[in-house]
This record gives sequence, structure tokens and C-alpha cells, in this order.
Amino acid sequence: MSVATISLLVILLLFALFFMGLEIGFAMALAGFIGFAAIVNVDAAFSLVAKDVFSVFSSYGFTVIPMFVLMGQLGASGGIARSLYDSAYKFLGHIPGGLAVGTVIAATAFKAICGSSPATAATFATIAVPEMDRYGYDRSLSCGTVATVGTLGILIPPSVVLIVYGILTETSIGKLFLAGIVPGLMIAFSFALTLVGWSIIDPKLAPRGQKSTWAERFSSLPSVLLVGFVFLLVVGGLMVGFFTPTEAGSVGTMAVLILTAAKKDMDLKKFVKSIMETLRIACMVLMLIAGATILGHFFAVTRTPFLVASWMESLQLDRNIIMLIIVAVYLVGGSFIEDLAFLILATPIFLPVVLKLGYDPIWFGVIVSVVTMIGIILPPVAINAFVVSGVTKEPVNVVYRGVYPFLIGMVICLLILLLFPEISLWLPKTFMK
Repeated sequence: MSVATISLLVILLLFALFFMGLEIGFAMALAGFIGFAAIVNVDAAFSLVAKDVFSVFSSYGFTVIPMFVLMGQLGASGGIARSLYDSAYKFLGHIPGGLAVGTVIAATAFKAICGSSPATAATFATIAVPEMDRYGYDRSLSCGTVATVGTLGILIPPSVVLIVYGILTETSIGKLFLAGIVPGLMIAFSFALTLVGWSIIDPKLAPRGQKSTWAERFSSLPSVLLVGFVFLLVVGGLMVGFFTPTEAGSVGTMAVLILTAAKKDMDLKKFVKSIMETLRIACMVLMLIAGATILGHFFAVTRTPFLVASWMESLQLDRNIIMLIIVAVYLVGGSFIEDLAFLILATPIFLPVVLKLGYDPIWFGVIVSVVTMIGIILPPVAINAFVVSGVTKEPVNVVYRGVYPFLIGMVICLLILLLFPEISLWLPKTFMK
């Protein structure tokens, strides 16, 4: 049996395992093991699995993942999100769709300490949706807003997706963090514009809230400033080279813990809950990386990434067309497979293509992150929609109805970032030469 035939059968086996419901990390590991055994031998395949799993779970470099996840979980459990939401509401609650716009701004600020998209969606589903219910907001709008703003954590640092991409591609995580800031703010602005326009077209969906006094507004700012301090500490330390990524995550985690403890928003029960949730998420991500590493070694033996790169080059299409094809593959794949898992699976295959076309890997990381943002709320596997549906007890189709209007702005932003790479690369080139 030829190498090409074995590669095709392994890829078909991989998708069969996905649809059978096997956890994606284990599915990638099993497919990689079977493929490697077929190409080399069974003993070599067992040795590969043992070495790859041990190297991933014992790697100091991967400790950056639980550190940043823990920082976000402590912030979510410690009431920081509620303080940010209250401040945003006092400034914007009186404009059309103001409560929802306030949710966007609060979530954008919250991303400075939380890199988990589902955690943000769940946190604001418990805080923002009841408040929007109190002011008569339509449930599809409120649930759709919360599910959508959760995606900002994929792009705005400290993003777990950017961290994983940086580890996979051996790209500077500090540069990736800087590259994600402007596109992240641009997409957040598109969310706010969508909400204001939607509310003006149909005012019954989002009645205006009460107007706060300037004294009330200014009194809510200290919590925002404290989050800003944590963000500058983490990203600034990375930017100037004072911290390694793992050290930055550790310092940020301690800063958030001190902040929540000082405000008396953290107790033992919340702390243990944060630790347990961090362990669950970190182990899931590390298993995904371990599975992808095993599968990646199988692809390396078969030279699949380079064959794909050569084939796409032989098409003799404009490089922008090839880039659109790659984006389409990420969108379609991410709609059926969990998005972080598909990113881990697809990036080692397509990165050689991207580099051969002359694109910057930092820019490609931002593009992949934006595509992942779209995929995480795009049916049928829309994790954030399911999270919000579970928290609010609304049918998932209600959440979907609220999500669709935001997709227009996200696609427009994606096209702008594809056409103008400097939007993503300006900050890294300016501050990390």
C-alpha cells in the first residue's frame, strides 16, 4: 500500500473517530499511532506515543497554558466581570442597545485577564442576560450578544488560541499578543455598531436604560483601571522582555488573585472552583496538543504538509485566492470539529503553504484566530452558543438568531485584515523589532 493511500485512509479514520464521538485529542493520537505503525512498525509507534505524550505533559514551555487559564478563571470567579459590566452600563446604558453595547465593552476589558472564550460567555450569561431581561431586552439579542462577545478572548491577549498557535509554530507569543490587540478592538467596535444599528431599526428589541450621573460613572472607574494595570503588567512585561510567557502568566495570576482577595470577592470555594476548572481546560488543551504532536509526526513521515504545499503551488492561482481557500477550509472544518482542535490539526499542514507564499506567520496567526472566532459561533458546533444556551436555559436556536447579525461585521473585518496585513503587524513591528 502506498504512502499516499495510507495518508488518505488515516485522515478518513480521523474524521470517522470524530463523528463517533471520541474525544478529539485521543482521536488524533489513535489515528497518528495507527498511521505511524503502518508506515514504520508497531514498536516504533508505541515508542512515539510514549515520548510525545511525556514530552508535552512535562514541557516547561506548555505551563504557560494553565497559568493564563487560571488567571481568567480567578477573574471570572472573583467578580471582576460584574464590576466591569456595571461601569460600562453606567456610561452607555441610556443609548440604543446600551446594555448590550456595555456588555461588549465590559467583555473586551475582561479579555485583558481571561483568555477563555467559553468562560467569558458563561460569565456574562450569568451577569448580563438577567440585567437585559430586567429592562425588557429580547432574549435572542441578549443571548446572541453574550455568545458573540465571548469570542473576543480568542484574539485579545492573553488568548489561549494565540498561545497554542505560538507554541505550535514556534512564533513569539509576545508578538502574537501585540498583533491581536488592534484587530480585536476593531471587531469589538463592529459588535457595538451592529447592536446600535439593530436597536435603531427595531427599538422594541433593546429599550434604553436609565441614564447615570457623572458621579456614578466616575465612581465605577477604579475597577476598570485595576484591570488595565494587570493587562499592562502582563503584556508590557512580555513586550519589553522582562517576563517569559510563563512568568507573565504567573505574575498576572498572582495580581488577579491579590486584586480579588483585596476586594473580598474571593473565598476558598471560588478558589477551588477556579483551580478545578483550570485543570479541566488545561488538560484538555494539553491532550489536544499531544494528540496533534503524534499525528504531526505521522504527517512528517508521509511529508503530507509539503505535498499539500506543492500541490497548492502547482495550481498557479493568485496567492490571495489560495489564502481564501485556506480560510474556507478552516471555517468549514471548524464548523464540524471543535475550533481549537481543528486549529491544532490544520495549522501544521497549512503553515508551510503560507510561508511559501511569502506571508508573515504572525499575521497568519491573527487570521486563524479571527476565523476561529467565527467558527466558535457558527453552527453546527458552536460551543459558545451551547454554553449560553445551557446557562440561560434558552433553546440553542434562540441563541443562533441573535448571533447571525454579528457575523456580517466579523466577515467584513476578516476581509479587511486579509487585504491590509499591516493592521495586524503594526504593533509588533513598532514595539518588538
